[in-house]
Amino acid sequence: MPEDNVIYVGNKPVMSYVLAVVTQFNNGFDDVVIKARGRAISRAVDTAEVVKNKFMPNVEVKDLKIGTEVIEGEGGDKANVSSMEITMKTKA
Repeated sequence: MPEDNVIYVGNKPVMSYVLAVVTQFNNGFDDVVIKARGRAISRAVDTAEVVKNKFMPNVEVKDLKIGTEVIEGEGGDKANVSSMEITMKTKA
């Protein structure tokens, strides 16, 4: 399954991800998924809010998924990491 409409949020400034989301909508995608884990979750929420409130008022949050992923470290130890997916869609 191609994931061209998925934006993975990391440590870059929020505006980098805002530009990526707006670009995907301008490239013809009807919906864009913003994914983040751990500390990047707040940056993903900020990205969605800036896109919705400042750049594209015709876009809304369609779906929100939260969960926990188990990540295995180098020494074999396992850690639970929170994850979030925000699906944004253009309004009809």
